[in-house]
Amino acid sequence: LGVSIPVAAHLISAYALGVSAGALLLALIMHGKALKKMLLYLILLATAGNLGAVFASDYSLMLLARFISGFPHGAYFGISGIIAKKIAPPGKETEAVSIMIAGMTVANLIGIPAGTYIAHVLSWHYLFLIVVACFILTFFAVGKWVPVTAPLPDKGFKSQFGFLKTAGPWILFFAIILGNSGVFAWYSYINPFMLNIAGFSSSSMAVLMTVAGLGMVIGNLLGGRYADKFSPLAVTMVLQLGIAVVLGLVFCAGNHSYFAVFLMFLCTAGLFGMSGPQQVLMINHAKGGEILGASGAQIGFNLGNALGAAVGGLPLLVHYDYEYTALPGIVLAFGGFLLLRLFHHKYAK
Repeated sequence: LGVSIPVAAHLISAYALGVSAGALLLALIMHGKALKKMLLYLILLATAGNLGAVFASDYSLMLLARFISGFPHGAYFGISGIIAKKIAPPGKETEAVSIMIAGMTVANLIGIPAGTYIAHVLSWHYLFLIVVACFILTFFAVGKWVPVTAPLPDKGFKSQFGFLKTAGPWILFFAIILGNSGVFAWYSYINPFMLNIAGFSSSSMAVLMTVAGLGMVIGNLLGGRYADKFSPLAVTMVLQLGIAVVLGLVFCAGNHSYFAVFLMFLCTAGLFGMSGPQQVLMINHAKGGEILGASGAQIGFNLGNALGAAVGGLPLLVHYDYEYTALPGIVLAFGGFLLLRLFHHKYAK
């Protein structure tokens, strides 16, 4: 697209901001509606946005296409999380939500390495064409296999906001933002980091992204399982502090090739290990506004992505090297941990 890497990172931010805007608007519109039917509408909207990316001929059009593509994301995962929680056996709710999110992690495990390879060999346009095909398949899969569940009770527009009158959900929301932004301050620039700092060749990136995706899969499944065994909050706090430590090691020792790969694995595992527990925490503390709460978690995830990509690029703009993207990440990640500690102090039972 003829733009610099920090400017290209704004495409990540555009998608994330689309998620945030869409999650809020669509959650309010869809409350009280049939959950499965809403999933199908959201898939069609995502298909249209990614089809726009296939034909985007310049940076501005691509920016718009990524915003539209992100618009249904938050509500889609929010509603999916509620369905997973509703159909799960007692005591397995967090694990069920994590299994749903595991779809995203497996997609990362397969899609990012494949996408990296295709982009090097052919063109990134083909990536979005494949995404469109995947959404079409998903539409039919949801229609056939996702069970019909009763809509959440609709007690009126204002009732959806009732849970926001307490500080707890807000603390969780900002903890999610800071935690995700800490990771994405560095991970948004993982490709140039691995090439320029860790010393890998461009031909190695597909394998490296497979390792990152494997971390997401393992972290997500273990996070859900241990959250049911202990508590979602306890697992989230431990992983959030661990991420801050890992980012510190990235800055200090990321130039050691294979150690950098290990740190990347830990970082992605920690990030997705928190995803299911955080989603469940938001649903549990959003009585009367569950779709808004679940979608709010997705807003937090993606605002964090957008903030991280933007803040992580700041050292690059003043000509520091790519390991310096981890420095603002450390501060943000540790800030997320402090907010979780505050939530634990005030609201943990």
